[in-house]
Parts: sequence; C-alpha cells; structure tokens
Amino acid sequence: MLRKYIFAGIALLSLSAAVLADSKIGAINVQKILADAPQAAKAKKKIEKDFEKRDQDLQRIAKQLQGMQENIDKNAVTMAESERRTKEREFGELNRDFQRKQREFREDLSQRQNEEMAAIFERVNKIIKQIAEAEKYDIIFQEAAYISPRVDITDKVIKALGDGTK
Repeated sequence: MLRKYIFAGIALLSLSAAVLADSKIGAINVQKILADAPQAAKAKKKIEKDFEKRDQDLQRIAKQLQGMQENIDKNAVTMAESERRTKEREFGELNRDFQRKQREFREDLSQRQNEEMAAIFERVNKIIKQIAEAEKYDIIFQEAAYISPRVDITDKVIKALGDGTK
C-alpha cells in the first residue's frame, strides 16, 4: 500500500515538473522597485515637503522642552518651591502636548506613506499584468527568497514605470 502512494507521489512530481517545464515564470524584487522607481522617489519628496513644517515645529518644541528641563535642573536649588512646581507643571503640559503632536505626526505620515505606496503598487501591478500578457508569462512572483537573473523581470517593470512618468 505504501508503495502505491510513493509511486503516485513520484508520478505527480514528474507531471508537475513537466507542466512547469512548459511554463514561463517571472519574478520581481519589490524592494528594488521601491528603491529605483521614479514614482517612489517623487512620492518621497512630496511627502517630505508636505510634512516639513510639522517636523520643524516638533523639533522646535523638543528644543524648548530640553531648555526648560535644563533650566529646572540648573535652578532647582535656588528656585522657590512654588516656582519650581509651576515650571514643572508647564514642562509636563508642554511634554504631553509634544508627545500628542508627535504621535499624530507619525500616524499621519504612516497613513500618507501607505496611500502613496498603494498608488505605486496599483501602477506596478498593472505593468506586471501588461508584461505578463505581452510576453506570455504563466506566473510572475512578487516575493521570493531568491530570484534567478534568468526569470527576474524587475528591470523591465522599473523601465515601464519610468516610461509611464513622462
């Protein structure tokens, strides 16, 4: 009985190998596309420009907090107790506000990056489909542990992305 299953398995593997031998397979390196695609660079610059003012505001508040903390530490011995408590309360309020703004900034930045990447991937997927249909690929993998240069079509996709930005 076990022999029957072994022979069936071998026959199935042989059949799979024969089917794959007649198939045209391609693969892409998603990280390379994100690194080299003109749309990704353009999106990154746009995001940096859009978030630049908020980032500068956060840096300004961080410096202000640092200055307040240094002032409190340096003058704590000579300050009246009520003045020290007032300054610590102001520091705490500004620090909470800073942390809230920083969290909102990270969330907004992440959401915006995800939106931009989704738009790029939508375009990438259309290009992959066009290449697959034009060159009669049976399957194109987007993620793989290793991609042989023989089946790697990443550069074709990047070139097609570049052609589409003109």
